[in-house]
Amino acid sequence: MPRTPLHPSPPPLEANDVAIVGGGTVLWFVAFVALLPFQGTLSDHGHGTWPWICLSGGLLGLIGLWYCRARRDAIARGRAAEAAADPAGHTAERTAEDDGQDPATRSD
Repeated sequence: MPRTPLHPSPPPLEANDVAIVGGGTVLWFVAFVALLPFQGTLSDHGHGTWPWICLSGGLLGLIGLWYCRARRDAIARGRAAEAAADPAGHTAERTAEDDGQDPATRSD
């Protein structure tokens, strides 16, 4: 059976991680505030931990928000340093001919 050529991997999709994590964090805090008045009823029915689960989700979301912002800033710094190092805009990507591999069997 003949070997089919492998296609190069597509570039990763960029998403606004800060907005996604921030939105989820807000939802956790909204759920906490919405469940807090019903703490007694929830406890009577064996679900007294639900508001505290929402609070912990919101607090962990704040940690995630800090991480995503730090990651975004580090990526921006890396791209700026890369652009400053190569003002002509050339990329240093290696081709299949450079490393001696057949493009059909090369994995990205």
